[in-house]
Amino acid sequence: MPNQDLPILVVDDAKFSSMVVSRTLRAAGYSDVRVVNNAPAALEQIEQRAVSVLIADWLMPEMDGLELTDRVRQQDELTNHYTYVILLTARESVDALAEAFDRGVDDFIYKSDMSKQLIPRVFAADRTAERQNTLLRTNSLLVQNIRVLESANIIDLETGLCNLRYAREHLGKSLRQAESRGGASAYVLCGIRNWQELQRKHPPSVMAELAVGIARRLNHLIRPMDVLCRVGENQFAIVAYFPNSEQCSTTAFRRIFDGINHKALKTSVGYVSVEAGMVLCRSDAQQGTPSVSDAERAALKGLMDAYETRRFTEVVPDVVAEA
Repeated sequence: MPNQDLPILVVDDAKFSSMVVSRTLRAAGYSDVRVVNNAPAALEQIEQRAVSVLIADWLMPEMDGLELTDRVRQQDELTNHYTYVILLTARESVDALAEAFDRGVDDFIYKSDMSKQLIPRVFAADRTAERQNTLLRTNSLLVQNIRVLESANIIDLETGLCNLRYAREHLGKSLRQAESRGGASAYVLCGIRNWQELQRKHPPSVMAELAVGIARRLNHLIRPMDVLCRVGENQFAIVAYFPNSEQCSTTAFRRIFDGINHKALKTSVGYVSVEAGMVLCRSDAQQGTPSVSDAERAALKGLMDAYETRRFTEVVPDVVAEA
C-alpha cells in the first residue's frame, strides 16, 4: 500500500507529460501530488512546503534537472531535510547517468518505459526518503539533547569531580553565606606548574592517570564539607566556608599544598612528581563581598605569582562599591 500522504512534486515543461505522471500517481493512491512546469516554480514550491519525492524532466529550459537537483540539495542542507530526486530521461548514456549520480540524483525513469517503472520507483523512493528523514530528525533531536545536557553538566568526565560551572555556582553561594552569616569564604586555586612539561614527556593516557590521581589525593586532603572542582586542564579549586574568619588562612590548607608537592603520584609508567602552585583567595564579609568573577580573577593572578615564588600565597579580591 502506498503512503497516500507522501508529498510529491512533478516538474516537466511538457504539460502532457506532467499530466500523465500526475494522473498515474493519483490513480495509484497518492493524494499529495503537486505539478509545476519549470524549475524556478519547483523551487518556490519546495521553499513553501518540503517534498519527499521530486520527479523532474532532465531537459528543461531555464534550468535543467541537474541544476534543479543542485539547488534542491542546497535547500535540503538549510532545512535538514532529504528530497529523493528522480529524473525522467530519454538519455541512456552511461557517462551521462554517472554525471547525474555525482550531482546528487537518486534514480532515473526512462520515458520509453515510464508506465511500468514509475510506481515501483516511487514506492522505493518513499521508503528511502522516509528512512533518511527519520534519521535526520533523530539526529537533530540527539544534537539538541546533547546541548541541553552540556548546558546543565556539572561534572568533569575525566576525573569525576565537579567542573568549573559548579565551582562558580558554589562559590557564589559561599560568598552569599559569608555575607549573611559572617565568617569568610575561601577559594583555593591549585595549579600544576609543570603540566605542559609533563605533557611533552607522557602520552594522553598517562596525563589522564595523573589528573585522576591528583583529584583523588585532593579529595583525601580536603575537609568533608569543602567542595573540590576541576576548573581547568591543570587547575583544581576548593571552595570552603569558615564561620570564624580568623580560621580562613593558608594554614588551614597547608596539608594540601604539602600533600601534592612532596609525594609523587603512581602511574602506569612509574611514579611521577608534580609541582603545584596554590593560592588562597579569601573573602571576608566585613571587608565587602566580591563578585564570583572578581574572586576568580584575583585567584588566577595570585596563582601566577605562586608559580614564580613557589609559595602558597594569599590574596584578597577587590570589592567594587555599588553606586
